[in-house]
Amino acid sequence: MQAYEFITTPVDGVIKIPSKYRNKIKADVKVIILEQETKAEAQPKSTMKKSDLLAAPAYDTTGWRFSREEANAR
Repeated sequence: MQAYEFITTPVDGVIKIPSKYRNKIKADVKVIILEQETKAEAQPKSTMKKSDLLAAPAYDTTGWRFSREEANAR
């Protein structure tokens, strides 16, 4: 199966195949329609930044008292 990709606008339900592909297509075709996204739809849904996801947790350990052996045992 050979794939050809192009962008076109259907008119009255008809999709025109560009002339550069017309002579290459000799058999039946399988059509899959993917509607182009608008710029608003292409925006990420989450407001969380990637750096927030990968940030290491920060803990204030100034009041903690333990020895190396206790820390490794945890």
